[in-house]
Order: sequence, then C-alpha cells, then structure tokens
Amino acid sequence: MASIPVPPLRYVSPENLAASHDLPTPKIRTDADVETWKHTNGYADYSLFLRWLSEAVVGCSLPWTNDNQSEGIRGVLGLLDELDRWIDEVPPLPTAQRFGNLAFRTWGKRLEDRADELLSAMMLNSSVAVPHQFGSFLRMDYGTGHETSFAIFLLCLTLVRFLRFDPEEARDMVLGVFVRYLRLCWRLQDVYRLEPAGSHGVWGLDDSHFLGYIFGSAQLREQSGIPVSAILHPPLPLTNLYFLSIMRIHEVKHGPFHEHSSQLYSIATGVATWRKVNSGLFKMYEAEVLGKRVVVQHLPLGGVLEWNDISAPPTRSLIVSANNIHGAAPTPWASGTGARSAGSNDALMTAGPRGYPSASIGGGSKHATPRLNSPQNGP
Repeated sequence: MASIPVPPLRYVSPENLAASHDLPTPKIRTDADVETWKHTNGYADYSLFLRWLSEAVVGCSLPWTNDNQSEGIRGVLGLLDELDRWIDEVPPLPTAQRFGNLAFRTWGKRLEDRADELLSAMMLNSSVAVPHQFGSFLRMDYGTGHETSFAIFLLCLTLVRFLRFDPEEARDMVLGVFVRYLRLCWRLQDVYRLEPAGSHGVWGLDDSHFLGYIFGSAQLREQSGIPVSAILHPPLPLTNLYFLSIMRIHEVKHGPFHEHSSQLYSIATGVATWRKVNSGLFKMYEAEVLGKRVVVQHLPLGGVLEWNDISAPPTRSLIVSANNIHGAAPTPWASGTGARSAGSNDALMTAGPRGYPSASIGGGSKHATPRLNSPQNGP
C-alpha cells in the first residue's frame, strides 16, 4: 500500500476537556462564519483527519475483517448496532407522505433523550455530539452535512484517543465503522423515506453522501487494473466504498446513469486515473460541502473540536494540497476553473458554476444552471 505519511493528530487530554466549557453547538450562521471556521484548530484537525483516513485505506479491499479490533472500535460498532435495532422497535407509521415518515421523529427523540447514556457507556461526555449524525428529525431529511457530522464524531473520539491514532485503527474506522454507518443511514433513509437534504439533482455528486467516494477512490488509487470507467458497467463488486456507493445509487435511482448521475458519469468518462479522482474529490468536498454555509450551518462545533481563531491563513490547504502531495497537476473538473486541453482526457470540460459541468463529455451538450443556494437547502 503506497500511502503518503501524514503528520500526527493532536491529543486532547481529559484534563483539558474537563476544563473546557465550550460545548458543541451550531456556530456557523453567516458566510463569514464559514471563513472563520477555516482558521480554527477544529478545521485543521478535520482536514488532517480525512487525509489520514484516506491514506490508511490505499490498496485495501472490502469486505474488511480484523480479529484484533480495539475496544473503541467495538464500542462504536456496538452503538451503531443498537441504533439499528431501534428501527425495528420504531416501525414506520402508515402514512401517505412521499418523503418523511413521522416515526423518524420518534426514533430521533429516543436518540436525543438517550445520547448522554450512550456516550457514558463509551466513557464519553456531552463534549462529543451524537444526534445530528443521522438526519434532521424536524425536516426528516439527510444529507452530506449529517455525514460530515459523523466523521467529526469519529475525529473527536480520536482526539481524546478513545480511538487510537494508528493506521490499523484508521482502516477499521473507514472499512468497518464508516461502512456500518452507511448501511444504518441507508436503512433509515429507506424505512422512514427521508428526503435528500439540499439535493443538487443531476448536478450533484450524490443526493446524500460524499465521503464514501473519497475513501473508495483512495482504496483504488495505486492500482491500474480497474479503470475509472469501470463504474459504467454494473453490477459492480462491492470491494471498495466507491463501488458500494455507486451500487446504492442504482438501488434508489432508475433510468440512464448519465442522466441521473451526470457528475459521476463525467468523472468516469473524463478522468484518467483514480489518483486524480481522489485528489479532485478532496477539492470538491471542501468547496461544495465544507465551504457551503447551508451545509455546515448545523454542525456541532466546539468542545473537543475547538472553535478558536488561530489567526493564520485558512487551513483549507490541508485538504487541497493532495495534488501537491501526489505530485499531480490541479484537477480542472473539481476546481471549476479548467477547460478541456487538446488531446487530454484528464480535464473534463469547461466547468459551469461552482465546478459543475456545463457540457457533457464526448458530444451532446446539456446546458443547465444548478441551483445551489436555495433557501431550503440543508446539511
């Protein structure tokens, strides 16, 4: 596995945690707050954490088994199993709504009421937030902001060293815990008919998720036997998170893939290597998830994930610098600034607003203007 060394993640001692009175709460209310967040230790921690997880799974395959899982990993998996059992105990109500079964609020109320109890069983406290990771119980939707909230939860567990900071633990987090989380969220979405939060429609990468594509492209990054275009020929083997995510799309969407998932189709037909896919997705995640107020405004920040202005240039380069780490040129399809170069398959197209394509690969134009900032867009 050819992974890139990543600097160590800081450690938050129990003493420092006990002395902090800054409990996790939503702190992002304006676009200026988003920029402030990029200057905080918490943002730097999260950027480094995602890079560390991504590097740890290079060359690894699913299904993943580890007979020597740490007590922390077993604890988080046990928590997710418990939440999954609650779905059986809170069946959907016989209602006719297309989206959002009211039973999801009952499930969510149980989680809110028992969050401290669940954390106490893991020897944690309210400095680590739980309920926001599985969807909005008010709007009855789920999106990339909720997925990011779960990744931040794992980061907090690592900062306090409930989860270890070593490569084996990182692989268990991604290929064990995160996969289990995805399956729980997919079941919640299916059983309670959760609406995609702030979906970009055909112009979005995925209605509800993003990190699976980052981790999956990292798994495939250093091999050459499976081309990027392989996703266009389902059914796909569930050997990585990218393929797992693509097959989930085929479960919930119907019709031509290039019509309902045009971004993924453009990547498959226009990016030559998984290395470039991986680095480009990091840039896209920062721009279209972490950089959008409507997505991150509900994230619980503070507590372990420090909300403090470190008065330094934005730490966004910890994610974007993947291109520099790998010695690759910037990825035009992700940055939104590139145009197709003569004889090159790596630059997809002249990009549309905020990096979304304005024309398809190899022929027919599909001109459209994505609506990214509609008021109802949530996390």
